[in-house]
Amino acid sequence: MLVLLAEWLTNNVYRGFNVFQYLTLRGILGVLTALLISLIVGPIMIRRLSRYQIGQQIREDGPKSHFSKAGTPTMGGALILVAIAVSTLLWADLRNRYVWIVLLTTLAFGVIGWMDDYKKLILRNSKGLSARAKYSWQSGVGLAAALLLYFTAQTPIETDLIVPFFKNVAINLGWLFIPLTYFVIVGSSNAVNLTDGLDGLAIVPTTMVAGALAVFCYASGNRIFADYLGIPSVPGVGELMVFSGALVGAGLGFLWFNAYPAQVFMGDVGALALGAALGTLAVAVRQELVLFVMGGVFVMETVSVILQVASFKLTGRRIFRMAPLHHHFELKGWPEPRVIVRFWIITIILVLIGLATLKIR
Repeated sequence: MLVLLAEWLTNNVYRGFNVFQYLTLRGILGVLTALLISLIVGPIMIRRLSRYQIGQQIREDGPKSHFSKAGTPTMGGALILVAIAVSTLLWADLRNRYVWIVLLTTLAFGVIGWMDDYKKLILRNSKGLSARAKYSWQSGVGLAAALLLYFTAQTPIETDLIVPFFKNVAINLGWLFIPLTYFVIVGSSNAVNLTDGLDGLAIVPTTMVAGALAVFCYASGNRIFADYLGIPSVPGVGELMVFSGALVGAGLGFLWFNAYPAQVFMGDVGALALGAALGTLAVAVRQELVLFVMGGVFVMETVSVILQVASFKLTGRRIFRMAPLHHHFELKGWPEPRVIVRFWIITIILVLIGLATLKIR
């Protein structure tokens, strides 16, 4: 929005306003704007959630240390989405199709999460949305995003599968791009949702991965950098650096209130949306495989649930004391902060490996 205003001011008032055309500056302003919105709106939202008694429900079979968290305000993910949306609309070039696809996909998954939280916390329906209903809505939005990205692609590279660490390996997917994109978006959404079980456990890895994807967006959107690094040059995708920056700023602002011991939880409204955002960003910059690496914590959490369910159904035995994986370590006696920080450290290492693929080819 402000990009258009800056263009008009540059042409009609003062050429110094041209500074707002620089993507790096708008990316930084996106971070700061979302962070400021989160810090200002956060206390207000927490008070409102507490007033209406929209508090977390704790599983009786979970770690005993979680019982004290019952009643902690949740649905705080709405704060993240507001900060991301406002910051993106202010600083991104709204003529860019990628901005709208990623933003609308994120908000749509947020609405799905909100419906689930609303049924569980407001209507006191412990099951929330049924698994079938939730997955159906996710599938519809994920498929719509995949179709939009496929049919609006302007160059062949936008639908190729890029293999990291190899300079000239790009697999032409054709129409298979659609199911791949669908699974990346929906899978990433559910993976982040499964990880969101401890204070700050999901938001920090999400913020780290989003920051790394911002680097990929900037590099892929700049033909000179892309050619130098040997990564796909995707016209227009650089503008997603602003969205990624907004996600980082909103995530840091939310962490201010979500750090142990948490004052607020994000709920499904935040977790489903943030996961979808990461998945859609990765698809846009053609780095789905790198997302799999950088989001290794999300992958581990998801795999632990799959293995636990499969093992119990096939053999009647459980592999872990409790799934997702972070609960297993809690029941082994690890204090919650230790689990959280160690998962953060793993994410830092994986994100650095992901960033290394920019040059190691």
